[in-house]
Amino acid sequence: MTFNELQIIEPILKALINEGYSIPTPIQEQAIPILLQGRDILGCAQTGTGKTAAFSIPIIQKLYENRDVADVNTGRNSKKQRKNIKALVLTPTRELAAQIGDSFSSYGKFTSLKHTVIYGGVRQRSQTDAIRNGVDILVATPGRLLDLVNQGHVNLRHIEFFVLDEADRMLDMGFITDIKRVIDLIPQSRQTLLFSATMPSEISSLAESLLNNPVKVEVTPVEATVDLIDQYLYFADRGNKTPLLIDLLNDDDVESALIFSRTKHGADKLSKSLTRAGINCDAIHGNKSQNARQKSLSDFKRKRTRVLVATDIAARGIDINQISHVINYDLPEAAETYVHRIGRTGRAGYSGVALSFCDSGELGMLKSIQKLIGKDINVIAGHEFECAVCVEKIERLKKSVAKGKERTGSGLQTVAGTQEKSSSNRYKGKRTKGEFWQKGRRRSA
Repeated sequence: MTFNELQIIEPILKALINEGYSIPTPIQEQAIPILLQGRDILGCAQTGTGKTAAFSIPIIQKLYENRDVADVNTGRNSKKQRKNIKALVLTPTRELAAQIGDSFSSYGKFTSLKHTVIYGGVRQRSQTDAIRNGVDILVATPGRLLDLVNQGHVNLRHIEFFVLDEADRMLDMGFITDIKRVIDLIPQSRQTLLFSATMPSEISSLAESLLNNPVKVEVTPVEATVDLIDQYLYFADRGNKTPLLIDLLNDDDVESALIFSRTKHGADKLSKSLTRAGINCDAIHGNKSQNARQKSLSDFKRKRTRVLVATDIAARGIDINQISHVINYDLPEAAETYVHRIGRTGRAGYSGVALSFCDSGELGMLKSIQKLIGKDINVIAGHEFECAVCVEKIERLKKSVAKGKERTGSGLQTVAGTQEKSSSNRYKGKRTKGEFWQKGRRRSA
């Protein structure tokens, strides 16, 4: 199916061609016709599935068509009537808000519709000026939106389309009260779209109260990791994780790497350690200014920076197709987060590699991850930074399984030295998987 077959209007089709898009992703193919019919949607989709275009394209089209109808009915120029905000997109982070704003700019390029993006951490003057001049679409983070509403700069009484994006992340960040306050400010008669990568009970309850007879669209369930991603596990003591990481990053086959740290302080500390080791690196997290974060993302996307260390919340604004490696320096506390992290590689048809470090305090997290993804993670054994305590515990588990004292299967498979061939083109004609990641780590004492 092509975008042309989705009954998309000519100005948007022209913009899509300019962007080089011709074939919709699965969620776009499913969601766009439903939204053009005026139905509410409950979308379960991870970042990278194309969901931003799935909701922005039909909103642009319906606003464009409704504006033309208003012109005919009133006999007035639509430019004189562009006073009320008709569509509101609520998203958890500044990076995501900016990314969504870019999408509306790209897809609405030939429609003359106006939008603006508002978020905290920057002066509000330029944002309030844009709203005062009139916008059709407002993309916002909850805190700044409510702040400007309270100041009288934003009027939400004319909203026709409401999008709640990354609802699970909103919940994690404690925005549920703000979301309910926003909902109380918008008309009950509206088209509502809720998107979430996961569907915990709190999100299901919110969706039930928010949506009117919605159509559920589900793409790439969280339990299924991308087949094109090769996943490897390194057991390493906490103090050996940084030397192990430096050793891996010194290999030229790591073309670009997104590294996940559990904390902001940890991200900064790790970035400084890598920089001192001569690795072209930067860090992105919530304590950095908006301009600094945008510059870090731009440099990484344009390959000016080879390695980017990020926290989970900050990484939600990263939409880059050709990240060769994702590295979990710290395992995530929530198993679902592991899937979101490694999904930053292996996108848009490209293969990718996900490496995870696990110390003795993270074995419980590892167990939860393997249960969720339902597949073995290949363990790279015998490297010089190996965690002896972890290996001992795993060996005891294997023996226990063999004796029937534990349930069948440990969920761990050691591959060092195997002859399995990688599906990634970067390994063809080179070393085996185990040999590749063992390179340089069989040094004598």
